[in-house]
Amino acid sequence: MSETAINPEEAAQEGSFRARHALLKRLADVVSLPASRINAFERAVTGDLLVEMLRLASPEERRRVAARLAPLAELPNALTRMLLRDDPEIAGLLIEQCASLSDADLVACARDATTEHRFLMASRRSLSEVVTETLMSFGETHVIEAVLRNGTARLSQTAVEGVVSLSRQEPQLCNPILKRPELRPSGAYVMFWWCGAEDRRTILQRFAVSREVMQEVSEDVFAMAAAENWQDPVSRKALQFIERRQRNRAAIAKSPYGGLEEAVAAAAQRGLNREVATEIAYLSGVKPVTGAKILGDPGGEPLAILCKATGLGKGDLTNLWRSMRRPETTVDGSVHPAWERVQVTYDMLAVDRAQTVLRYWNWSLSSALTPALLRAIRDGEEDGMDNYSAPERAAMLALAENFGR
Repeated sequence: MSETAINPEEAAQEGSFRARHALLKRLADVVSLPASRINAFERAVTGDLLVEMLRLASPEERRRVAARLAPLAELPNALTRMLLRDDPEIAGLLIEQCASLSDADLVACARDATTEHRFLMASRRSLSEVVTETLMSFGETHVIEAVLRNGTARLSQTAVEGVVSLSRQEPQLCNPILKRPELRPSGAYVMFWWCGAEDRRTILQRFAVSREVMQEVSEDVFAMAAAENWQDPVSRKALQFIERRQRNRAAIAKSPYGGLEEAVAAAAQRGLNREVATEIAYLSGVKPVTGAKILGDPGGEPLAILCKATGLGKGDLTNLWRSMRRPETTVDGSVHPAWERVQVTYDMLAVDRAQTVLRYWNWSLSSALTPALLRAIRDGEEDGMDNYSAPERAAMLALAENFGR
């Protein structure tokens, strides 16, 4: 026998594999026929047979079939389910190219397949809110980041709030979530407390909104509320958020310092202690817990927001900075980067916009702090956050570190 001769058994085996390859191709062609050539039942039966063959086929054969079927406008359900749960390089052909996949197909794949499948799915065009919420529910940071960077994907508010919460432990999510059109100011303001310098600048540039329209439409309501002696707590709280005046006149009348500037000057001379810090908070029209959060922030930008919102000048800002013993220069004599950021923040913000940020912080960090919420913050009750209002959820996130979590 010559060296090129083929053993009859090998020839039979090779022939059978050629037959399998041909049959897989033909059945895939049948499934691909237009509705004018094959009815839905025939397509389904052909699909069932193709599924049975693919169970025993090699990965390369399954890949060829997936590539053939990916452009189709209609696929048998059994075939779709099988291929979507195949190896990522095979399932990816459908995930990336098959426009006929329904939300139900994608959600089932996300739940039943692997993190590699979910990562591939995160970049698919035109993902719906249902699909993105499912993808994000696994808490896989690289998948969530891929979804956030997918400009054609749509996010539900539930998913956005979940990312805002997660970004406290996963800071790489801050930048992509800040670029999403679904993010609302409430989420951005609470993220401010743990964002880096550049992301904080983005938040102030994009989300520090004016209250001018609200002030115009409610101008006459202030007189109505005053005539009622401010007895309605609902309207009183809303009007306090809207009004132009930031400083607390009643606190100024009672203050031993005579005004906010004097309290700041005293802090600069003697150093910032609890008593003076509390007084500065009251004079600024915010609660002590809000003032403590602002004065204790390591970045310093909230200090600039407090000063701009209350009408304090740059000299007062310098006094406050010095009262906290924060550095103004580096060892070589140049302006310290943190102090420079604080001054830039002060210069970039209009008074009205700074007041919006400050009042939202005060609203969420103080008015929302009920005894039940304080217990929830201490106990880490994030699973039940849907039971709380937007400012309550903001307080849970922003103050979690202050309660040792």
